[in-house]
Amino acid sequence: MDVLLRIGSRGSPLALTQTRMVAQMLATRTGADLAAFPVQGFMTSGDALKGRLQDQGGKGLFTRELDQALLDGKIDAAVHSMKDVPTRLPPGIVLAAVPDREDPRDGFIALRAKTLADLPPGAVVGTASLRRQAQTLNLRPDLKVELLRGRVETRLARIESGDFDATYLALAGLRRLGLERHAASIVDSDVMPSAPAQGALAITVREGDARALALTAPLDIPEHRICTIAERAFLQALDGSCRTPIAALATISDDSLHFLGEVLTPDGRHRWRRKDRVPLGDDPRAAAEALGLRLGAEIRAEAGPLYAAPSAGTIW
Repeated sequence: MDVLLRIGSRGSPLALTQTRMVAQMLATRTGADLAAFPVQGFMTSGDALKGRLQDQGGKGLFTRELDQALLDGKIDAAVHSMKDVPTRLPPGIVLAAVPDREDPRDGFIALRAKTLADLPPGAVVGTASLRRQAQTLNLRPDLKVELLRGRVETRLARIESGDFDATYLALAGLRRLGLERHAASIVDSDVMPSAPAQGALAITVREGDARALALTAPLDIPEHRICTIAERAFLQALDGSCRTPIAALATISDDSLHFLGEVLTPDGRHRWRRKDRVPLGDDPRAAAEALGLRLGAEIRAEAGPLYAAPSAGTIW
């Protein structure tokens, strides 16, 4: 059996599941055997960390080793959770496709509460996400937020053992792992929007690799590409990283792009929010990027000199 595309992935169960989904998409589209799309797992810098990501480099920690493997020719494509991908890809790497996006919302995980509002005062919420920390404290300043990292299964086990009263997990990951039953409820996106590009996958390839691009580009879903462009542009305008609590969600209906984005201080005391819609027009990608950049710039102006100037260039 000839190998058509060597695919790289993080080594976590969720990452490997997502990457194998992409391999199956490729096999189905091409009519080739699944073995023609072998998946190789990598230990990334982010997987090896014990503390908070924002204290040790932020975005890029889950993609760095895969980027290097691509550039070194060890793999032909890499599959990432889009929310882990920096808004600027390394030179020599391009975003080939944004496949079908799962539900971008968060699942609320707790044994004795249905929602965040049901938790008693002083309850402990575990998370490694600065966004989730800030949003939780904004809504419930009486709660405690403590660090909880690890694989999905590890975090679920910590809730089961009573180490924490509650946590959040991306609904997309729970569904892809067949663990959605553990969610006590689904978090309302209007109340607590998700991380930019949550639920979306990114397939990257080497720039100029026509064969890899030809195989992967047909998996791109234009609607999901457009929405993630808007969300990542908002992130870019705010110089977003794991050090900044930023949320964004874009949807498409009636030939218009609908957008909700917010920025908070880590303690949740301050929140800046923007909501808008624009027609997609003849160039939906440009319209999406312009909307995200504009709303991000508005929040920068309102919040004051909290963020460094964003870099220039296109994000798609």
